[in-house]
Amino acid sequence: MSTTFDAPTGQKNMTSNDSDSGWGVAGSMTPADVLGRMRAEGIRLVDVRFTDMFGAWQHFTVPASSLSESTFTEGLGFDGSSLRGWKSIDESDMLVVPDARTATIDPFYRDPTLVLIGNVLDPITKEEYTRDPRNIARRCEQYVQSTGIADTVFIGPEAEFFVFDSVHFHNVPNSSYFQIESEEGIWNSGIEGPNTGHRPRTKGGYFPVPPVDRLQDLRSEMILTMEDAGIEMECQHHEVATAGQGEIDMRFDKLLQMGDKLQWYKYIVKNVAVRSGKTATFMPKPLYDDNGSGMHVHSSFWKDGKNLFAGDGYAGVSDLCKWAMGGVLRHADAIIAFTNPTTNSFKRLVPHFEAPIKLAYSSRNRSAALRIPMFSSEPKAKRFEFRCPDPMANGYLAFTAITMAMVDGVQNRIDPGEPLDKNIYDLPAEEMAQVRDAPTSLAAALDGLENDHEFLLRGDVFAADFVRAYLTHKREEVLLLQTRPHPQEFEMYFDG
Repeated sequence: MSTTFDAPTGQKNMTSNDSDSGWGVAGSMTPADVLGRMRAEGIRLVDVRFTDMFGAWQHFTVPASSLSESTFTEGLGFDGSSLRGWKSIDESDMLVVPDARTATIDPFYRDPTLVLIGNVLDPITKEEYTRDPRNIARRCEQYVQSTGIADTVFIGPEAEFFVFDSVHFHNVPNSSYFQIESEEGIWNSGIEGPNTGHRPRTKGGYFPVPPVDRLQDLRSEMILTMEDAGIEMECQHHEVATAGQGEIDMRFDKLLQMGDKLQWYKYIVKNVAVRSGKTATFMPKPLYDDNGSGMHVHSSFWKDGKNLFAGDGYAGVSDLCKWAMGGVLRHADAIIAFTNPTTNSFKRLVPHFEAPIKLAYSSRNRSAALRIPMFSSEPKAKRFEFRCPDPMANGYLAFTAITMAMVDGVQNRIDPGEPLDKNIYDLPAEEMAQVRDAPTSLAAALDGLENDHEFLLRGDVFAADFVRAYLTHKREEVLLLQTRPHPQEFEMYFDG
């Protein structure tokens, strides 16, 4: 659920909180502003953060006294040799240059600590490090502007997650298992002892009030913590699955800023859950036979304050919007290697769990990979939603891959074909066969990326070296799953 992009009035709502002069994820503070406010508020610690290839936040903390205005141009040194997907130990010295506009107070540390998100540079050449995802997102915004197509890319993700009471997993050569516990899980309806019986049934969690929804207050704590961090929020609610599936929606923002916000979003969800004695996961399919967690991504191109996706064509969109959709459909396999980056992602992309498996577009129809929301007829609300992604995605990479496909679609006027205004799951087999499938495995998506990534290299947005490294590391994950016996196989085959 989302009303993302449906700004009620005025330019202020369309451009989010760029004018905010205080602490906040997408603020507008200068280095001098940051240093002055740190002194005024007596902040003595600074946490510097950056993102590895696969989306994990990394950090180190320095005393506030070590920061000066030159730090925001010269950076701070660190050892990058042990980071996943980064270069080897002989090229391990790195610089991270903090971005003053990201200055935010961490809501969880005991001592008041300022967080600065940084960009990674090569210490010798001072060039942007090509394997830093945030640099890739920055270059994407610059490339879009250089094409003249648009001056702004707006992104609005709807990330879903599960909150469990506990989780156990174990993998050794002679044993493998996982076990999830959730007091809200429907499987606990028969437990002995006191039992209220109020639980969301399988696929029945969208969206009852308490006492069936047991996590209302926890999600409210999450959304308020996000607002305190400077993230403009829209809503929170229980999601479809049993056992604590939830969704919290942020208001749309520019591509790079939304990448930063998604990092904060995941961090806050996980830490609020832990603080409450629970655990949160963005794993797309942790439960068998119930809905998984997606991250539907809304996108639009703007120029001079005008939404370029609004028009008088099908569903009120422009030709430019249709071409952008055509680009996403043409390059979907390569995009999905970034938007659905785990083997578990493809346990969600299966029929009958509201996840799109066919590459088509439609208005209102949630079984299509691309949907044009029809909540509002206002031109500023026009966008399309890519429904395949899941929240394990590295936002910087996922949003960039989608955007680069949209640019290619516009540049080459790629026709997305006719809309499919039917429930795809109910189509006859012969009609189903005429609609192209999304990849059914991470291996297939990686093959798609290997065979189709030239559009990502334009404007030096992605580096060929980055794509090769990403493919190498992700194929190692595929091999690990291919070679490990699965507990279900013992039930199916042990006595054969």
